[in-house]
Amino acid sequence: MNVESALWRAIAVFRGVSLCYAAVLIVRNDAGYARPWAAWPVLVVMVLWTAFTIHAYRLAAWRGDERRRRALAVADLVIPALCLLATGFVEYQANLFEGRANLTVSWVAAPVMVWALMGGVRGGLVAATVLAVPDLALRGLYADHVSASTVNGIVLLYMVGAVIGYMARLALDSEARLARAIAVETATRERERLARDIHDSVLQVLALVQRRGGEAGGEAAELGRLAGEQEAALRTLIGAPRPEEISGSGDTDLRALLTAHTGARIQVSAPATPVTLPGPAAREVAAAVSAALDNVERHCPPETSVWILLEDDGDRVTVSVRDDGPGIPEGRMAEAVSSGRLGLDQSIRGRVRDLGGTVEITTAPGAGTDLELTIPRPRRS
Repeated sequence: MNVESALWRAIAVFRGVSLCYAAVLIVRNDAGYARPWAAWPVLVVMVLWTAFTIHAYRLAAWRGDERRRRALAVADLVIPALCLLATGFVEYQANLFEGRANLTVSWVAAPVMVWALMGGVRGGLVAATVLAVPDLALRGLYADHVSASTVNGIVLLYMVGAVIGYMARLALDSEARLARAIAVETATRERERLARDIHDSVLQVLALVQRRGGEAGGEAAELGRLAGEQEAALRTLIGAPRPEEISGSGDTDLRALLTAHTGARIQVSAPATPVTLPGPAAREVAAAVSAALDNVERHCPPETSVWILLEDDGDRVTVSVRDDGPGIPEGRMAEAVSSGRLGLDQSIRGRVRDLGGTVEITTAPGAGTDLELTIPRPRRS
């Protein structure tokens, strides 16, 4: 049973116990009512509504019908409010003036708990207000002032809404974080198991092909080089955390996206701690880096090496992509834009610009190319 189910069960128990308390007071005060016969239909309504809501909320939760549960919550405010107002017909004016308990007493706190569970502190306070207004209006019909007992009851109603709302949200958030931690641990264990299996088979074969290909030379050497690249990429893949495993807040660890490019000719350096960005922003940065690597693949010799450096400066994230290729000849970038080849301008600069960042390109013939992508980290509200 999860936390939410336990809370719903606790509300159902409270509803039943508070109904019994209200019934005891009605029986005890029966002779002191102005219209004692009218108190019993109210009690019947309270009994029937208690039984109905306990079953209806459980059924709505089982079906996952949130719309039905919201409709029940609205009705759960209306029915107790009407039962509360019925006190004005049953009770003597003098008793109301003195602050005598209404027919529902603490039974009306159950709907406040429901709204607090569903809507947090705000929902609990709204429900408390909806039920406090009829009580104040009822007693205001017969008195020039509100008794201390009435004020205490209303204050307790607000406290129930605020405390239950806060604790419910805290408990549900804690349960969600625990579930994410368990999922991460489970995924990590599975990845470690796969890593052991792959290491005992695929990685060893790729390493053997790389070594033997290098010894044989010729076309076999090229095959060995490709096997080495795949071995490095596979080791990174099975060892790196998935982006969605890092945070449950909607952020993505940029390290996991960039280290996927690691290979025989591509080295990635990143901090030991997560470098998080909002998911869409992280994916756009990763796409810009992929576009830069594609440019290296198309325009540089096959033996060109690439270094990717990820830095976290707190309020901004910087990614540098540097290669030791022939560099970009002067005027080539302007020529590419004018001829409609927009890879650098749109795939890299455009993406980073949309994120509010900048791209600096340092290049010279024979000295390689260095792209520095700087992306500001969005401020948390």
